[in-house]
Amino acid sequence: MEIIRRAPDRVSQLCLMDTNPVSETSVRAAEREPQIIAARTGRLEEIMREDLVPHYLAKTLFKAHILELMVDMALSLGPEVFVRQSRALQKRRDQQSMLRNIKCPTLILCGAQDQIAQPKLHEFMAEFIGPAELVVIGNAGHLPTLEQPEATIATLQTWLD
Repeated sequence: MEIIRRAPDRVSQLCLMDTNPVSETSVRAAEREPQIIAARTGRLEEIMREDLVPHYLAKTLFKAHILELMVDMALSLGPEVFVRQSRALQKRRDQQSMLRNIKCPTLILCGAQDQIAQPKLHEFMAEFIGPAELVVIGNAGHLPTLEQPEATIATLQTWLD
């Protein structure tokens, strides 16, 4: 969303996947502080396993495997990357008004069980963007690329064709 806000003439097609155009509330931003402190004090794995990842994923046969993959990725990137991502989310600009300015073909894709950026939010975005197509991937949460890769790839291929 930031790229199309800054340089709309450079974007010919856009896919918004499990995203949120709304800035964080002060309550949610404050909730990140204990997670940031925990990550900086050696408890990144605990935060990933207990606070974050369980809310990201739909209940599928692969949930435990994907959880391990996400924890491994977080640990390999390290706590400072987690902190930078958390700070970026805390300071995220509200992009709602920009949605109406999107004129290129846009695919809005999300998981049906996404608790982080819920399908209702994606429906809202599709209403504001003129040429938008909304696709909700069944049996997926916030990470349909990992939870339902075949359905996600098929949707993207069809849309790009």
